[in-house]
Amino acid sequence: MSTTTLAPPRPPLISWLAVTSLMLGIFAIVTSEILPIGLLTAIGADFGISDGTTGLTMTLPGIVAAVAAPAVTLTTARLDRRVMLCVFMAVLAVADVLAAVATSYWMMLISRVLVGLTIGGYWSIGAGLAGRLMPPRAVGTATAVIFSAVPLGSVLGVPAGTFIGDLAGWRTAFLVLAALAILVLAALVMLLPPLPAHQVTSPRVLLDLLRARGAGIALLATFLIVLAHFGTYTYVTPFLQNVTGLPPVAVSAVLLAYGIAGIAGNFLAGKATATRLRAAFATCGCLIAATTLLMPSVGGTAVGAVLLLVAWGLAYGGVPVCSQASFIRAAPHAPEAATVVFTSSFQATFALGAFVGGRVVDAFSVSTVMICGGLAALLMAVSLWSLAKVRKCGDGVEIWDR
Repeated sequence: MSTTTLAPPRPPLISWLAVTSLMLGIFAIVTSEILPIGLLTAIGADFGISDGTTGLTMTLPGIVAAVAAPAVTLTTARLDRRVMLCVFMAVLAVADVLAAVATSYWMMLISRVLVGLTIGGYWSIGAGLAGRLMPPRAVGTATAVIFSAVPLGSVLGVPAGTFIGDLAGWRTAFLVLAALAILVLAALVMLLPPLPAHQVTSPRVLLDLLRARGAGIALLATFLIVLAHFGTYTYVTPFLQNVTGLPPVAVSAVLLAYGIAGIAGNFLAGKATATRLRAAFATCGCLIAATTLLMPSVGGTAVGAVLLLVAWGLAYGGVPVCSQASFIRAAPHAPEAATVVFTSSFQATFALGAFVGGRVVDAFSVSTVMICGGLAALLMAVSLWSLAKVRKCGDGVEIWDR
């Protein structure tokens, strides 16, 4: 699919509303994916299973999304993008309703498989559409708006969903997300123009990208930092309740503070990626390492836990934007392929982190998983700084050697 072919001229307001509808779709998807983090204990108690087993609700979507991202790109590239986006948003609504009415844990897991399918399909299609919806001068800003859904969903979706879950039950939180998905579906139908495919991203393009040295470094850094983050953050609610001793309402407040800090981290990292990408990415790794390593000791008190979660949110807010920028920097000639590889690698490691973290929690303790995650994040920062060779262009933009 080409990202440079423009749709027929449309009123600017309609074009921006179309971009906003794409962003809200990604927001609904990201929030649906990570919502179990804030509701992990409640979901596990409802089905009578451990926190580690409940963590499979985080693992399954990542596994499915990792496969769906390249599969959807390669198999549906000849279909109208507008139709595919609407189909995936409808699937998300069904998935959230199924989670809300699940009478068994197996039904819950089926709903999570559908969420993973939506993540891989919608993201791989929607992320590159700014160039077909907006004039060239506005493509950069439109792309930033679309991608802002990732940190917004990551850092606001969990605390908001947790708050709704505490007030009305965890199933209600999924029903609210289903309603949002239906509203987004209506917006996509009304606002998006027909978007027939123009170019196919071939397996050869993906393989060539993976052979690039810069892509290998981006893969390694993404693997380690996402493994560290989701191996620990998936189980932060049990930690805050069982180790820090916070009641559910206080946990929601702490996660909200984490979310606000994450938004700030996203914008700070976004500004730094053009000229200091390696330093920004490594700094995120160091901060996540410090906060998770200190969590078992300092996080035992309410004040300590809040301070650490704020620093943690600031750090993770910059991870998605730095990770994606590192893949784009490795393959500026193939942005769609870079987005597919970013999505697939991020989601696969997301799933692995949640799964491995669950095994550590069940075998040892939630404090042990924090230490393991901190060591992985520290290794990411060291390896990125050691391996990534950078140089500056005349305008100060940082380029990674390929």
